[in-house]
Amino acid sequence: MRCRVQKTFIYIILIILTLIYILPLLWMINVSLKTNQELMTDPFSLPQVLQLGNYIYAWVKGNLGTAMLNSFVVCTVSLVLSLAIGSMAAFAIARMRWRLSGAAMNYFLLGMMIPVHCVLIPLFVQFSKWNLTDSLFGLIIPYTVFALPLVIFLMTGFFKSLQNEIFEAACIDGCNIYSCFFRIALPLTKTGFSVAGMMTFVANWNELLMALVFISDADKKTLPVTLSYFVGPYAVNYVQMFAAIIIALAPTIIVYLIFSNQIVEGLTTGAVKG
Repeated sequence: MRCRVQKTFIYIILIILTLIYILPLLWMINVSLKTNQELMTDPFSLPQVLQLGNYIYAWVKGNLGTAMLNSFVVCTVSLVLSLAIGSMAAFAIARMRWRLSGAAMNYFLLGMMIPVHCVLIPLFVQFSKWNLTDSLFGLIIPYTVFALPLVIFLMTGFFKSLQNEIFEAACIDGCNIYSCFFRIALPLTKTGFSVAGMMTFVANWNELLMALVFISDADKKTLPVTLSYFVGPYAVNYVQMFAAIIIALAPTIIVYLIFSNQIVEGLTTGAVKG
């Protein structure tokens, strides 16, 4: 009886938390389908007529198509680079025996403590000398570097959770260090890749500060920067702004729904074995 009461209480708490997260999203969708007059009159009522033109205006006039493509290119390239470099570094720290492995891990963890604001001006000055400002490649480099500490931290925990006997058997069968990494370690840590990849992609997709400072060409703006243009100095078209926000949120929601099981499994594994 006591166990049943505890389960019921837990379910109630989870339902309340779910509503807390879902209701604001549903309210934004509701607002994006209304007119400004309906929003100001009654912000919580259902729209009398679905204003799908808000989404058309946000996509066409707001140039969201180009901005979304720029964000997708930057986030995808930086994701591939950070996962490739970070996984190799994490494997070296977790599975290889060398004297400075602990110091290397601490060095990478320091990167998680450095805020972007501290390095923004030096990066801008240096990138200006290298002609990397106002280019997508100038965003890929810092996005990759700032993602590496988190990727290395997560993947190190997953690599350490693998049994030593697996690698010992592989070495007996003639595998070298590269075969152990590509043919054994990577397939066994797909969950870790899903977790690290999801967190990296979402963080880069929503990044605003560096994209706002490094990019000035309108055709190279990323999605968060383009969304800021919907807020004017004297007026704000709220319904069209919310429509643009929903369009920007759609890719991250889709990605999370696809990899939700792997993310939950990966976080649980990292908590228990990492």
